[in-house]
Amino acid sequence: MASGLMNLFHFRGFTKRDHMKDLRRYLVFKYIQYLILPSPNTIISLLGLCASLYVLLLLMSPNISRKSTVVFIHNVAQADILVGFSMFAMIQDTSRGERSSCSFQMSLWQNFQTANAHISSLLLSCVSLEAFLITFLPAETRHIRTIRYAKVASKFIWISVIAECIVYQLECLKDVDVTSLGVPKHTLMLLNFCNTAAMLLKLLIYPIGLLLRIINVYLFYKIFFSRLP
Repeated sequence: MASGLMNLFHFRGFTKRDHMKDLRRYLVFKYIQYLILPSPNTIISLLGLCASLYVLLLLMSPNISRKSTVVFIHNVAQADILVGFSMFAMIQDTSRGERSSCSFQMSLWQNFQTANAHISSLLLSCVSLEAFLITFLPAETRHIRTIRYAKVASKFIWISVIAECIVYQLECLKDVDVTSLGVPKHTLMLLNFCNTAAMLLKLLIYPIGLLLRIINVYLFYKIFFSRLP
């Protein structure tokens, strides 16, 4: 009974705490993970997953102010769940000795990781842009820095990246002899289109990622020096 009351008091203290500092630390970690490190390793991905689970718990607190930045942070944390699925499935495949990198299943797990990285990078760029607008154009941009627009932007990012990964996933079928399976002609045209689109996307991913890094560095540079006396 006493231990139950102590746990209840601890939970109430946890929910009444100001967690904005924890959210800022989480953002810093995510910026390092997705916009500074060239390719996060397994340890960094696991740490990021644990941090995201903690942040999802924090966002249940009634003391967290509901604003557009919190919407972006919530979506970043949700995107890390894709890494959890991917890593769990890859560990299962490795334990069974299934290491074929060309398999449809392995491609699916890789696309989970791709979706997480691209969604997180774009959402973090939205946070940077919002911080820039708050610093330099607070009154002029107040009407667009709303929860509604943040949700719309987040949904657009999710849909765009999921569509990208579907194209990558269908590209995995290029080595399969689908003509012998009696696949309709329009399906073959769709697969050929996906193969071409996947090639173009892979050519664009690196310059887009580099551009995002440059934009984020510039925005934080302007924000940092604007606050200096």
